[in-house]
Amino acid sequence: MKRSYLLGVAAAVLCVVVVGTLALVWRPALAPIVPVTSPSFDPGLVRRGADLAALGDCNTCHTAPLGKTFAGGRPLQTPFGTIYATNITPDPQTGIGLWSEAAFVRAMREGVDREGRHLYPAFPYDHFTLISDDDDKALYAYLMTRQPVHAEALKNVLPFPINIRMILAGWNLFYLDKGPFRPDPSHDELWNRGAYLVEGVGHCGACHTPRNALGAEEKDDAFAGGEAEGWHAFSINQSSQSPVAWDVQSLQAYLANGWHGLHGVARGPMAPVVDNLSELPEGDIRAIAVYIASRMKSDTTPDSQESTVPLARNPENNPGSKPQSAGSQSAVPVSVAEEDEAGARIYVATCATCHESGRPVPYGGIHLFLSTAVTGESPQNLVNIVLAGLPASDGTKSPIMPNFGGVLSDAEVADLARYLREMAGKPAWDDLEAKIKTARGALSGPAASTAASK
Repeated sequence: MKRSYLLGVAAAVLCVVVVGTLALVWRPALAPIVPVTSPSFDPGLVRRGADLAALGDCNTCHTAPLGKTFAGGRPLQTPFGTIYATNITPDPQTGIGLWSEAAFVRAMREGVDREGRHLYPAFPYDHFTLISDDDDKALYAYLMTRQPVHAEALKNVLPFPINIRMILAGWNLFYLDKGPFRPDPSHDELWNRGAYLVEGVGHCGACHTPRNALGAEEKDDAFAGGEAEGWHAFSINQSSQSPVAWDVQSLQAYLANGWHGLHGVARGPMAPVVDNLSELPEGDIRAIAVYIASRMKSDTTPDSQESTVPLARNPENNPGSKPQSAGSQSAVPVSVAEEDEAGARIYVATCATCHESGRPVPYGGIHLFLSTAVTGESPQNLVNIVLAGLPASDGTKSPIMPNFGGVLSDAEVADLARYLREMAGKPAWDDLEAKIKTARGALSGPAASTAASK
């Protein structure tokens, strides 16, 4: 009798837990709207929505290679598997054409779609939850006035139990701090505007903040550097390894143009980000720069942009001869002292003619000892650029660099990287060889695999 009673109590408790969990996880579907062929929104609202979508880099994530803009299908590689971006055009069958504004806002703030399904936080709703009502309206107006594209969503490739969306309710319980954004009264309006854009729709921390084992950002280590699509997003807080201190002016120029003479050019996932930011009003970029500069500032940060790397201040101390005149691409001779050093010889043969030519960026190469790719906490970006180069961009003026993946072996790339790192006065990278191997594996074509084993 007692055993039966205890089993009954246990069953009742289990039912309560199950029902409570389902109540927490379950979200109702929201009623669809009647599709409108020519939606009417205030033109000013749509323009503001366009600016916000550019700041959020929406077109990059939601557009497949060679696909239609916002039609989804782009694979997003995560440590847990591949997640495919969804169609956010107003197509009623495969996009968000049946979504009301309320459904759109719920997705942005809670990570739940119109049908009540939990969204994976590869869609950064943990940042978008901070967006204001007015800006959500503007984004909705902009997306609902785009050209509808019929494009079925691709199925995510995720292992069990991550492929069960209900578990995301638990993730939200631990890691989703719902908005709205609250201004900091200790800072002025411009700083708070920048904080709102960076922390919210800009979701800069999604790449520039390290993540824990469950894929959530380490809030206590915000902007300390992270990983994005096989590239390293460098630290943009007080731990920045940039040889020259960033300030508001340099950040604003870099974000608006995609390059800066003392910091180099934006490549990898940052390249489309700055392409989109170039469309923003100057005031928004200024606000972003003010906020990020404040996060990078410490008591020891110099107010002027003076290099902390002596070699960068005095190119005569660098490998080879004095920098060539602007436009020159003549070879830089190797000094006798460096003849027997493999990394130095590779540097002179492959790098110095551009990076010591004196040609200004973005068309000339930045002096490498000014580059965070050399001085930063990870070798990933340097390795990526050496192996894959910088292909020319279609229809836009941009830096270009040949790839050396087909001519340099993994050992030679390591020699070059170690040499640059040593000359920059930085300790050796521990994971250099592993990064080279991984980056090589991501390249396609027989040339890469042939060079790897040379």
